Amino acid sequence: MLAQRMNRLGTENAFAVALRAMQHTEQGNIVYPFHLGDLNFKTPEQITNAMFKAVQEGKTGYCPAAGIMPLREALAEDINNTRKTKYTAENVLVQTGGKPVIAKFLLGFMDEGDEVLFPNPGFPIYESFIEFLGGIAKPYGFKETQNGYSIDFKALEKAVSSKTTCIIINDFQNPTGSEATQEEREKLAEFILKHKLMALVDEAYFDIRYEGQSHSLLEIEEIRERVVMLYTFSKKFAMTGWRVGAMFVPTKYIPQLSKLNVNIESCTPHFAQYGALEALHLPQSETQKMLTSLQERRDIAVTMLNQIQGIHCPSPNCAFYLFPNVTKLMEQKGFANDYKGFAEDVLIKTGVSFCTREHFGKILPHETEKFIRLAFSGVTVTQIKDALTALKEYAQQ
Repeated sequence: MLAQRMNRLGTENAFAVALRAMQHTEQGNIVYPFHLGDLNFKTPEQITNAMFKAVQEGKTGYCPAAGIMPLREALAEDINNTRKTKYTAENVLVQTGGKPVIAKFLLGFMDEGDEVLFPNPGFPIYESFIEFLGGIAKPYGFKETQNGYSIDFKALEKAVSSKTTCIIINDFQNPTGSEATQEEREKLAEFILKHKLMALVDEAYFDIRYEGQSHSLLEIEEIRERVVMLYTFSKKFAMTGWRVGAMFVPTKYIPQLSKLNVNIESCTPHFAQYGALEALHLPQSETQKMLTSLQERRDIAVTMLNQIQGIHCPSPNCAFYLFPNVTKLMEQKGFANDYKGFAEDVLIKTGVSFCTREHFGKILPHETEKFIRLAFSGVTVTQIKDALTALKEYAQQ
């Protein structure tokens, strides 16, 4: 018999949408895959060559559980340059991607029955792991603004209690594409200190930005002893399948958290870490190619979406997701409160496949507006144009 906790384990809902899209494709239909946040770019050759070289040199066995020292040193240097921190290699624990950081943060800082604040809408794995490990998931939401979406601090204050021990903060956010302002980061820091919380700061999309400069909560020195940061190679370097990431941890917690690496996976694959090391030494021109392409996709998609009757879509400065408001379109089509029916109708009639607000956490009681998420990381410019032309025709029917 399965353990009771297995009934509390959720999933990344985009994969369920992907299955439905695949079925539609197998029936001979065209599908425009906006549902999955994967990248249709090859990992740069310098990275794969470094990995192959490591394999050929026999780096195929175990390595230190915390990661190889050259990679940990390079990661510390990179984060210090971009977040104004003072990390050393000792603060870095290499991981098999970003998701293990979520699990290990909760394993390390949350006891059964503790409350954890998490963003909703947000990456569904947060809520899944909180509940799986016996915590109580307390959501906080976002408010739609002229320029995008901002944290609902009233909801945040309402959600916290004496049982709250942790908060998860996803800056450069999936699914909304939003980022915190400096004022919001300062308010978050005050909130963390006031309530004596441990914070997981997920900055997976820190380097995927099109205008301006990314800033981090970690720039606020007073809270660094209460922050664990999630880092992943998946996005910036088109390495989603490589499963290499890292967690940045205050020094006093390293001995215990490193034991989780030993107990769960022993180590991140040795040779993959040498590919990741090479990634950190790539010239900016290499990563800029992908960003330029993504920005072109964003600009075309946002322009076309805002020309569709019943849709309003902000233009995000970061990540590769659009989170358009489709309230009016759903009402026009007779799906006012039926996300599933709307998504299926659009798929059948246009081939456009996407995730809805429901795929990113339970709908909050005060929510009345309707949203969908379109990932533009895995579609070409031609596909975007064809897909959104079909969606516009659908809206006009």
